[in-house]
Amino acid sequence: MAIFLYILRSEKNGHLYTGIAAEVDDRLKRHNGGRSISTKSGRPWQLVYTEEFPDRSSAMKRECQIKSWKSREMIEQLIEKQRRGSVSN
Repeated sequence: MAIFLYILRSEKNGHLYTGIAAEVDDRLKRHNGGRSISTKSGRPWQLVYTEEFPDRSSAMKRECQIKSWKSREMIEQLIEKQRRGSVSN
C-alpha cells in the first residue's frame, strides 16, 4: 500500500505542516475538522505538496529529512518545484 508524505499550508497564518498518511484527502479533512491537536489552531489547511512512497518506512525517512532542514525557504522551494512539475526524489 502506498504511503504519502504531504505538506499543508495554513490559510490562517501561513504555517507549514509535514506529515504522512495512506489517505491524504481523509487526513486533510481530519486536520481541517480540528481532529488533530497539532494543527487545530491553523485551520483551514490547504494541501500544497505530496510525494508517494512504497512503504511507511520510506515515507518516514523523507519526512525526517524535510523536517531536519529547519528552513522554510528550502521547503518552499520543494513545493514550488512540484508546482512547476520538476520534482525528483
